[in-house]
Amino acid sequence: MSVTPTVDSTVSEATPGDFLALLKPRVMSLVVFTALVGLVVAPGSIDPFTGFISILCIAIGAGASGALNMWFDADIDAIMRRTAKRPIPAGRIQPGEALAFGLVLAGFSVATLGVMVNWLSAAILAFTIFFYAVIYSMYLKRATPQNIVIGGAAGSFPPLLGWACATGTVGIEPVILFLIIFIWTPPHFWALALFACKDYGAAGIPMMPNVAGEASTKRQIFGYSLLLAPLGVVPALLGFASPVYGVLAAILGLNFLRHAWNTLRMADGDEQMTPAKRLFAFSILYLFAIFAGLLIDHIAAPFYPVLGG
Repeated sequence: MSVTPTVDSTVSEATPGDFLALLKPRVMSLVVFTALVGLVVAPGSIDPFTGFISILCIAIGAGASGALNMWFDADIDAIMRRTAKRPIPAGRIQPGEALAFGLVLAGFSVATLGVMVNWLSAAILAFTIFFYAVIYSMYLKRATPQNIVIGGAAGSFPPLLGWACATGTVGIEPVILFLIIFIWTPPHFWALALFACKDYGAAGIPMMPNVAGEASTKRQIFGYSLLLAPLGVVPALLGFASPVYGVLAAILGLNFLRHAWNTLRMADGDEQMTPAKRLFAFSILYLFAIFAGLLIDHIAAPFYPVLGG
């Protein structure tokens, strides 16, 4: 079976909302937020206009990645229940339109970021779009159950991107932020895959539960969670976040482990999959709270001596 969508020359009657859906706005919002945190916590200062252009270009680049992913995945999106109503499989947008839309946005975001901010951040953005749209979407997703592990790197770049926009450099601090998202990605998506494995199986996507089975997937989820819990505390240990953040990260990490442990103990073949669903929901809260904690901690840092008397 060919994996390349057929380009239909028919003009669609798509609405602006359909093109917005191509950008995967929920994913884009997380990308924008983590990039903003990377930009704000970076040393030095960046003027508001440059900061706005940086975040705008990162958002557009993320949207371009989503559009290119939907263009290529139109065939499997049509099979899966949770994606069948997306604009391309639903017939509201033609594949060729989505491809052109994604390519224009990608080129615009990279070029604008390079000219208006710096070329290091533009290069990282270009690589991120290429990694997600080509390496992950066109190869890894359909080729290996490690698709989420390796492909997760694409979603881990935003804080590194924000840091590069603010400083023109990359250091150990943004790499730690990259690693937090990178290690978070497998337990997050494998929890989803546990209760959506029939959908993935029908589409022929080799997600871990479909290939290695539930028991192995649950063990791997717990293993990655064991790595994630202490990793979230590392910003405080390295000194670019306060002990207050460290306590918050430790509490969040222990709760992540609790949900992962409950998922590990879940009986194989459990149709309700309640622990996995709870882990998936908490994992979203975890990542948001970790980065919100970093952001609030950075803003509040000047007041800590005052609060301490």
